[in-house]
Amino acid sequence: MSHDILVVDARDNVATALRPLEKGESLEIEVGDSAIEVTVLEPIPFGHKIALADLEPGEQVLKYGEVIGLATQRIAKGQHVHVHNVKGPETGRDGS
Repeated sequence: MSHDILVVDARDNVATALRPLEKGESLEIEVGDSAIEVTVLEPIPFGHKIALADLEPGEQVLKYGEVIGLATQRIAKGQHVHVHNVKGPETGRDGS
């Protein structure tokens, strides 16, 4: 199992890079009671997120078992997940 990636909750569809990840790396990531294989599709800086599954526009991005945002475009498994392809969740308040 990779100790270079942090998955907090089995429901998460993103994980946090605990070191810079290089394009083409193959990672075996523990998610709950199972493991998934993820190939890094582009460089991912330390502390940034990597997609654990394909996400479609408008789909919820889950970290900590909670919605942290919505995909603004298609995000492929293994792709960098950050402000360029995720917007914050709606809070239900005016101006948000």
